[in-house]
Amino acid sequence: TKQEKVQFVIDTLEKIYPEIPVPLDHTDPYTLLIAVLMSAQSTDVRVNKITPLLFERADNPYDMIKLSVEEIREIIKPVGLSPMKAKGIHGLSHILIDEHDGKVPQNLEDLEKLPAVG
Repeated sequence: TKQEKVQFVIDTLEKIYPEIPVPLDHTDPYTLLIAVLMSAQSTDVRVNKITPLLFERADNPYDMIKLSVEEIREIIKPVGLSPMKAKGIHGLSHILIDEHDGKVPQNLEDLEKLPAVG
């Protein structure tokens, strides 16, 4: 029956994926955007260990650009690809300030124009 097939699929998925993936910790659209940028080639668990250290220093684009790319790189080093990600975080923060009044755009078209998003 259809119900048995559905139950089989659900049971199989639960065996393959016994735990729900860990979501990225964030407090607002900016911290989510930065966490997503950091998650490339890394795990959510690892990113969630590092983002509190970064967000303690800078949890908005205005504070982030006060940090040097090198300072950001040192903080996020454990997530991997830190030179590229640090430049991306710093550059993205500048773009948000210069083009979006320091806020993450709420529409898909403007979001996709951001580096590392589109």
